[in-house]
Amino acid sequence: MFRVQTYYLLASLIISGVLPFVFPLWKIANGSSFYFMSEIVYSVLFGLSTTLSLLSILSHAKRQQQFVMGRLNIILNLILLGLFVYRTLNASGESAISEKGVGMFLPIFSIVFLVLANKAIKKDEDLVKSVDRLR
Repeated sequence: MFRVQTYYLLASLIISGVLPFVFPLWKIANGSSFYFMSEIVYSVLFGLSTTLSLLSILSHAKRQQQFVMGRLNIILNLILLGLFVYRTLNASGESAISEKGVGMFLPIFSIVFLVLANKAIKKDEDLVKSVDRLR
């Protein structure tokens, strides 16, 4: 039905597009939850990650383009993860982070699925090249 990388990309799409609405990034010192929508930078980065996953799924016929979009998405998620780590290490005052939430670790799960998708895309590309050599 679908190639295996489509399922990996779909998992990445759900992780970066749906789960941030469910899980808070962290809890602030006053007890309230901090979601990604509270800051425009996080909203833009999660939105770009979701868009890249969706575009990658829709360009299933162009494996090379899919591979490049996967790499860009991995870099984007690494930047997002770096921002989260920076924020937790440098938070002070009333915005101090009292407890990390599951949402803060979503880019890690997304990166894992993107790496698996890129491995599957590379495997498909190598298979096509080997068949072309036989002709």
